[in-house]
This record gives sequence, C-alpha cells and structure tokens, in this order.
Amino acid sequence: MFVVESYSLAVVFCVITMFCWGSWANTQKLAGKTWRFELFYWDYVLGVMLMALVFAFTLGSMGDSGRGFMTDLAQADAASLGSAMLGGVVFNLANILLVAAIAIAGMSVAFPVGIGLALVLGVIVNYVGSPAAKAGHPVVLFVGVALVVAAIVLDALAYRKLPGQAKGGTKGLILSILCGIMMGFFYKFVANSMATSSVDMEAGRLSPYTAMVFFSLGILLSNFVLNTIIMLKPFSGEPVPPSDYFKGAFRDHLWGVIGGMIWAVGMTFSIIAAEKASFAISYGLGQGATLVAAVWGVFIWKEFREAPRGTNRLLAFMFAGYVFGLVLIILARKWDVLFQAVQN
Repeated sequence: MFVVESYSLAVVFCVITMFCWGSWANTQKLAGKTWRFELFYWDYVLGVMLMALVFAFTLGSMGDSGRGFMTDLAQADAASLGSAMLGGVVFNLANILLVAAIAIAGMSVAFPVGIGLALVLGVIVNYVGSPAAKAGHPVVLFVGVALVVAAIVLDALAYRKLPGQAKGGTKGLILSILCGIMMGFFYKFVANSMATSSVDMEAGRLSPYTAMVFFSLGILLSNFVLNTIIMLKPFSGEPVPPSDYFKGAFRDHLWGVIGGMIWAVGMTFSIIAAEKASFAISYGLGQGATLVAAVWGVFIWKEFREAPRGTNRLLAFMFAGYVFGLVLIILARKWDVLFQAVQN
C-alpha cells in the first residue's frame, strides 16, 4: 500500500484534506434550489463509499509497504472493523446535522461554528490518545486551537448581525453546535481501528484504506435509519417522501456523488498522513476546512452581503484567527521535535 514517508508530505496531504472538506458542500448548492438536502445526502453517501473502494483497490493495494487491502481485510479482527464502522455512524449523525445547518444558516456559519468546534474537541481527544513523542508540542498546539475558538466566536457574532437572523438563526447555530460536538469524536474511533505503524502493523488492526472502507460502510448502513428519520421529520420545511429521490434530475444526483467523493478524498488523505503528523495534528489541520468554507460562503456565495457596517471587521479578525491558529497547529510537531533536541 502507499504510505506517507515524511512530515512535509503529511502536511501537504492535510492541506489537501482541508480544501476537500471545506469545498465539498458547494456541490449541495450546485445541485439545485429545489433539491432538498435530505435527497442530496443519499448521493453524497454513495460518493463516499465509491471513493473509499477506489482508494482501497488502487493506492491501498499497490507497493511493498504494509498489507494490501484484501490481505489486510482477511486478517482484520471484529473489534477493529467495528470501531471503524462506529466512527462512520457517529460521523453520519454529525454530518447530517451539518448539512441541515448549511441549508438553514449557510456555509459561512455552519462550517466555522460546527466544524470549528469539532476541530477543538477533535484535537483534544486525539492528542490525549496519541503517543507523547508524536502528539506535537502542547503549548503551540493548544494556542493554535485557542485562536480557532476565538474565530468561532467572532463568526457567530458576525452571523447574529445579519438581518432576520435573530430568530431563525438560532436553529442554525444550535444545529452547528450539536454537529461540532458529535464531529469531534468520530475520528478517534477510526484512529483506534488502525495499526500504529505501516512498517510493523499489529495483527488484527487495519490499514488506513481498510479503515476507510468500513468507516464508509458505517455511514451507508446508518443512513437508512438516520436520513430516513430526517426525511420524515425534517428540521425545516415539509416532510420529504422517499419516492422523491427517484424524481431528481441526473445533474442533482451527480453533484451529490461528486460531493461525497471530494469529502472521501480528504478523509483518506487525512488518515494516511496521520502516521507522520499524529492523529491530533492531521485532524486539526484538516478541519482548517472551516477557513476554506468561510471563504466560499463570504466571497463566492455572498452570504454576508446584507450585513450592517462593522461586520466586515469581525470577519477579518475571524479569518486572521483561523490562519494563525492553523499555522501554529502545523508548527506544533516541528516545534516539539526541536524542543526535544534542545533538551537532549
């Protein structure tokens, strides 16, 4: 299987993850104004599963490092497979909340608040579970996280200034917060299923590619319950009959599949990079998607075009907080290596 062999390449993979995770939701907007997100989401999930299988039978099955996908699958134990699938279930619940928040509040709010909160919780959870030698310098890492928290608060304040958001906006913010809490924990279940080293892989544990396939399977299977419930009892609007899925145009379905594939590229690259970057840094940097999504929402979709004077200043400070916070998250691993070298 293909493995990342340097920290620099791992950072590149995490940056690609950041752009994938911050951009896939544009496909929801492109699918069409009449195509409900509950219907879009079925195709999104299929796209995630399809891309996971593509990676498993390509990068996950070539080269001399580690175990190929089929060999890895044959030796996997039930606990590892179950942990990866559980990660998919938790993610799916969180992501449905995110997509609902996007539909209600827009990308420039749902992502910075929901995924920003997920970044904070995810870094903490995955840092605690990482080996001390690979986790990154705690002060540098968590100062970066603190800057992201400040950016989240500024974004929420800017959103509250939008006309007509004092009432309706509350639901969008609540959904974003619930999404962030759930999203902060899914990655740890996937990490627990994976071997800690691609050179000497523990028996029963999974390669990143096998973990991604079963993570995607968890999303797909849980979707028959979770998304069906949301269709019948939606967060906003009228219930959506399941038969409406088959009334969509080819364009509507295509954008959903593409959106899922884009997100899956990001997730795969993130867990491939984690061996060199640590799960805490890989997850935290990937969730810089909040910055990318905010750029899309503010500058492309013009979601703050009706905001009153002074809002742009809040948005500027928000972007600055994200940028400096993400830079510190990147430097945390290198700073930790330098700090240990000085001590020795």
